Amino acid sequence: MTRGAALRRSPLYEAHRAAGGRMVPFAGWEMPVQYAGLVEEHVAVRTRVGLFDVSHMGEILIEGPHALVAVQRLITNDVRPLAVGQGLYTPMCNPGGGVIDDLIVFRTADQEYLLIVNAGTRGQDLAWIQEHAAPAVVRDLSDEVALLALQGPRAESVLTAASGARLGALQPFHRLEGIAVQGVSVAVARTGYTGEDGFEIASARDAAPRVWEALIEAGRPHGLVPVGLGARDTLRLEAGLMLYGQDIDETTSPLEAPLAWTVKFDKEEFIGRPALERQRKEGVARRLVGFEADGRAIPRHGCEIRAAGERAGTVTSGTFSPSLRRPIGMGYVPRAASARGSGLEIEVRGSPVPARVVRLPFYRRTP
Repeated sequence: MTRGAALRRSPLYEAHRAAGGRMVPFAGWEMPVQYAGLVEEHVAVRTRVGLFDVSHMGEILIEGPHALVAVQRLITNDVRPLAVGQGLYTPMCNPGGGVIDDLIVFRTADQEYLLIVNAGTRGQDLAWIQEHAAPAVVRDLSDEVALLALQGPRAESVLTAASGARLGALQPFHRLEGIAVQGVSVAVARTGYTGEDGFEIASARDAAPRVWEALIEAGRPHGLVPVGLGARDTLRLEAGLMLYGQDIDETTSPLEAPLAWTVKFDKEEFIGRPALERQRKEGVARRLVGFEADGRAIPRHGCEIRAAGERAGTVTSGTFSPSLRRPIGMGYVPRAASARGSGLEIEVRGSPVPARVVRLPFYRRTP
């Protein structure tokens, strides 16, 4: 976004203001950071259910007889096994193996794939996809679609109450179309960014306020609250989910981040494959790890990490975990310091704070 450019607004902007949302700039958008309070919203998602506006995300459709080949070339994961209505998580890399974006791909028809991309990379993703997907047809649906996320252990009950649809058989990373909420046709995917069960609900942009109000009303008996970007960040960090632009970017590879499982070397050529094959053969020099810190000092993005008394890296994401009641974070450290249990020090406001490498995710929901 250029200096002085106007922030974009979701079709739910007025609903956020009416609900007491505190609006802040985010990735070129004016979005709610919180309503009643970050911790209250975080706990509501972990114990009941919360509703997020994620309409700033991008939706790009690749279709036609060349769609499969185009998608396979663009991403590191493999969409060949996907049935219609099924999706997967994947990085999209540059020739050097750096992550251009991380996204979700759904197979929406026999020759059609829908890519859900991050808000901050939407424009550059579209240009990259258009450049490398030819001769497949590429359509940007981002300004036509609104997206809501209903997350938490009571999410299914709320969506069933709002739609009448039976969703118990819908598996994670599967999508259903043609469900009606308050007379609005929506597509529902069992996905999310919180570590809880939940759904992402796509509708026509101008119909989003009706869907939002229907979910708020259906959620009242279940303790539903609207949730802002603040709690979204603490929830995703507890779940060990990476934030593009902080934990991964074009200077990091999926093999340095804990994303090796998304790189399928047994499929046809894809952008970044030679570089990633070299990394696999030679080994990576650093890894993204999770850590827990002692005390109450909060490690923040940019804090220095030390290992064996030497500078080892910086914190990419950090917070005080509302669920675990302790400071947590992620950052890249040398491979020798990346083993579980390895001792670290985090420089927080000029003081060293002892920390240790732990297994990701920090939080695991009880099935």
